[in-house]
Amino acid sequence: MGLRYKVVETSTVTDEAIEAIINEWTAKGWHYDGIQFAIRDASKRPAMAFVLFTCPNSDPEPPKE
Repeated sequence: MGLRYKVVETSTVTDEAIEAIINEWTAKGWHYDGIQFAIRDASKRPAMAFVLFTCPNSDPEPPKE
């Protein structure tokens, strides 16, 4: 029994955008696993975010894409 992974990339790094991504994909059956930010050298604000989700590989019906 392994895990399936889903990575959602966004260049709109605001609380509203990240919240919308998390709500959308958890409603589809994915489990929120974490977030990674990509930061430019010239700015303290993240340029991109990668939101990570998982689901058990043994699910009879995989989450919707």
